Amino acid sequence: MRVGRQQGSRGQRVRQGRLAKALVIGGCVAALGFVPSAALATPGSGVSGTVVAKGTSVGKLKVKTPNGRTDVTFRTITVEPGGSTGWHTHGGQLIAVVKSGTLTRTLDDCSVEVTPAGSSFIEPSGSAHRHIGRNLGTEPVVLWVTYLLPEGSALSDDADAVDCDAKK
Repeated sequence: MRVGRQQGSRGQRVRQGRLAKALVIGGCVAALGFVPSAALATPGSGVSGTVVAKGTSVGKLKVKTPNGRTDVTFRTITVEPGGSTGWHTHGGQLIAVVKSGTLTRTLDDCSVEVTPAGSSFIEPSGSAHRHIGRNLGTEPVVLWVTYLLPEGSALSDDADAVDCDAKK
């Protein structure tokens, strides 16, 4: 009886060893499916790219495109020292990066946002979001702006100035 137990025990160890080996091999084969294959990739040629501006947002950026077709326009805007954009609104959102200088924006509620070079922001759309951008510094403010506007709409629309002195 003692001999039978030893053989049964040894047989069980052999089966467990084979099972473990099979699981390891199966796991390795499955893992290979997640490794990109060099044979599937193709090298690029004749392509170059230049980062023209990079900005980091203060928080999450929530981008909303207009209903229907959207015009996407990329534009450089320069505001000279002492200059301003005038009060205006946009028919769609825009994403802006401050390439250089510091932009000071006064919003419809008379709050002021100061955005230095290397920062980004989104301007919301609609008449409830009128604003003005000013360069209160000594060097030009350069903005790289992407507009997401309803097809055919103007980049901006003039708006009445907000009397922030009256709101104090």
